[in-house]
Formats: sequence, C-alpha cells, structure tokens
Amino acid sequence: MIPIRDVIPSRTTPVVTVAFILINTAVFLYQQTLGEVELTRFVFRYALVPVAFSLPAVLTSMFMHGDWMHFLGNMLFLWIFGDNVEDRVGHGRFVLFYVICGAAAALAQVWINPASRIPMLGASGAIAGVMGGYFVMFPHSRVLTLVPIFFFIELIEVPAVFFLGIWFLLQFLSGVGSLGAAGAQDMGGVAFWAHIAGFAAGVVGIFLFRRPERRRVEWFDA
Repeated sequence: MIPIRDVIPSRTTPVVTVAFILINTAVFLYQQTLGEVELTRFVFRYALVPVAFSLPAVLTSMFMHGDWMHFLGNMLFLWIFGDNVEDRVGHGRFVLFYVICGAAAALAQVWINPASRIPMLGASGAIAGVMGGYFVMFPHSRVLTLVPIFFFIELIEVPAVFFLGIWFLLQFLSGVGSLGAAGAQDMGGVAFWAHIAGFAAGVVGIFLFRRPERRRVEWFDA
C-alpha cells in the first residue's frame, strides 16, 4: 500500500516538517555528487556503524539515505504524517520528539546487532516515531492509499489505525524473522528493529509531547 495523503487538515504551517524534508533532500543530493570512494568515506564518517558506535552519528545518520527509493519513500511518509503531529505538539516540541524517536530507533538496532559493520542510515526510525504519534492522536483519520488488487490499482481511503497497524505488524514480523538470520551482524538491508523501536517511542513519547489544549474543538474550528 502506498499512501497519498491523509484527511486531517493542519491548523498551522508545518515549518519543521518542511525543514526536515529540505535538509534530507540537500544531503541526499550532495551524496549524488560524490564519486564512489568519496561517498564511501562520507557514509562511514556520518552514518552509524554499530561496531564503531559514535554518538554524533546517531544524529547525522538520520539525514542520510541509501538510494532514491529509500529517500522518496521516507519523505512521502514524513510529509503525510509529520504535519499533523507537528500541528498537535508544536514546532519546538516536534523537533525534540523527532530526534528522540530517531535516537531510540538507532540505539535499538545497535543493541540488536552490536557487532555489525554495516553503516546504518536513513530517517526511517524517526519517521516511524512520527507515525506512532499519529497512530495515538488521530485514530479516526483515514489515509488515501494506492492499493494493488490483482492487475488493477485502486485508490481507497484506509482507516489510519489499520494502515499504521498493518505497517507495524509487518515490521515486527520481519524483525523477528531477521533475528534468526545466519551472520545477521554482517547483513545489510532494512533495519526493522529501528522501525519497531521508533514507532514504539512515538506511541509512548507522544503522551509527553502533545499539547492538550490543541485537542479542543474550538482550537480547530476557530
């Protein structure tokens, strides 16, 4: 399923969400200008390599991506779900919420594979946290989604709890399956446990970061 948009309007301009998208875009486009050797050096310097853990890399790795599909998919999910979460928690709190979720995601993946020599990079963990926050705050929302049905593709409004719940379940099942992979510490691919931990951090953390006064009907309708 590919999300297109949700049905919840934002009351405020999502300046932080846009800023995160622009930063990710700038870094990714810069990566495309590098030659193979320079790109390898850049990745190993700023991405998070579990076996050579670096605290600054926990932050810098959140703004790097491996390829176009990785980058475009993450930015699409951030745009769809980030504006509403930012709207509800406020701009400053959203920055902190995003970074904390991303850090929790990165640390969880390091804990699962501490001997891995594969660089970890991408905004997926932080965005999973945003999705977790959305899951809690907008359970009655719907997501306009491209759904393949046999040889056809349909546009369907899917309940947000269903869309996000299925997404999380797939990450969890894939994460459990990856635990038994032989030589997992040297395997690349999707950091499922980062997604799981990021989503969980968002579900829990949103209770601390959301602003209760923005739940009032008059705040939305004023």
